[in-house]
Amino acid sequence: MSNELLTEVTYFVLAIFVGIEVISKVPTILHTPLMSGTNAIHGIILVGAIVIAAGADSPLTIALGLVAVILATTNVVGGFVVTDRMLEMFKGRAAAPKSTATR
Repeated sequence: MSNELLTEVTYFVLAIFVGIEVISKVPTILHTPLMSGTNAIHGIILVGAIVIAAGADSPLTIALGLVAVILATTNVVGGFVVTDRMLEMFKGRAAAPKSTATR
């Protein structure tokens, strides 16, 4: 294993641990308001994945770039779907339609 690859794997593993630690410290009441901000971050991650995939030159890096773009896209779409569902909970309930049938 080359020194450069070992360094990149180390960064990746450390990023996983930092991400888990940060997410686990967020109180549940803040998850709803923070979703909109994280969707913007996910969009930036998607752009980064596209840029990296565009510069790929070997079949392995092309495949990894494709996986990164697919995962980032799924993350963005899923975030917006969850945010939309959460915002629907805050809307008032519509009044039940009145029946016009007579007996």
